[in-house]
Amino acid sequence: MAFATVWNYCVPLTIVTVAWLLNTAHCQAVQAENVTVLEGGTAQISCRLQNYDGSIVVIQNPRRQTLFFNGTRALKDDRFQMVLFTQRLVRITLTNVSVSDEGGYFCQLYTDSTHHQVATLSVLVPPETPTVEVKQEAVEGGEAELTCVSPRSKPAATLRWMRKGREIAGVVSLQDNGKTFSVSSTIRIPVERKDDGAALSCEAFHPALNGQKRIRHYRLDVYFAPTVRIVPPAGILREGDSLTLTCSVTGNPLPRNTQWSKINDTLPERAEISGTTLQISRLSQSHNGTYLCQAQNDYGRAADHYTLLVYDPGAVVETHSAVPYAVIGGVLALLVFTVICVLIVTIWCSVRQKGSYRTREPILAWY
Repeated sequence: MAFATVWNYCVPLTIVTVAWLLNTAHCQAVQAENVTVLEGGTAQISCRLQNYDGSIVVIQNPRRQTLFFNGTRALKDDRFQMVLFTQRLVRITLTNVSVSDEGGYFCQLYTDSTHHQVATLSVLVPPETPTVEVKQEAVEGGEAELTCVSPRSKPAATLRWMRKGREIAGVVSLQDNGKTFSVSSTIRIPVERKDDGAALSCEAFHPALNGQKRIRHYRLDVYFAPTVRIVPPAGILREGDSLTLTCSVTGNPLPRNTQWSKINDTLPERAEISGTTLQISRLSQSHNGTYLCQAQNDYGRAADHYTLLVYDPGAVVETHSAVPYAVIGGVLALLVFTVICVLIVTIWCSVRQKGSYRTREPILAWY
């Protein structure tokens, strides 16, 4: 028995494996070719004849329905076409091939004795680009559960998760849908805030792709509580100046609104809020106080404060850090304490020295 391989050029990527099937040891009357083709492509089914003498040639489908009888159409299916009928070769084509067309096609030659061979048609179904399903939301400090799905292929596609050029091992699930297969690969990965926006990909491999792969790119969406920071004004603020405070907010999802307030008081009448910005014009000492910016989303709340002290023209306004009055007071108290200690020591030494003189006077008189 001899084997050979030929290429079917009816459509791109069509692969034909030819098996020469011998009917008898002395003389072969019919030879059939096994065919593998991509779904949606065109298959060529060929029957080679030997010692053909004009006898009847019949081609039947896997359900044993006659497609052609001596070159004449017998089944009303326009996808089948007789393209060649000679004494050595009979060839038909089948367009828009589907998996339901798979099976053995019979080449039958009615001579003194009936000879037949079967051409097996196999259909490959390449996978589409896989999809990514989020099974568990990625929350800071938790885990993300992602599933890559290839819903239809034949044979089953191979799936692989990748991140930064490294494979992430997944749990693979395979489902047989009859003629085709659905495949999924699920991963669970720990996530932090820094992982938000990280790039992953799911790759699908399949024999019908000729070494290529179908790739689905995915970016991690990590949810986390907001952070808030008030951006203070630069330079010195004086009475009559304007104050502008900007509330810088991060978070996922980003808080839709920010709230400005004044601790233990209401916002000044001249305060204007635009988005995340608070503005107060014509500052005066009545505006002194601590201003608060707050933001929240579904995963938490955050706030930051700014302390405003307005002085007469020329006075420096300290922001965020407390005014160092306590430090100045401490230094002054230390200086006063040092001076008092020096005075006490001086007086004590003076008194002691004077007492020493009085003690020595009687001794000198005795001598």
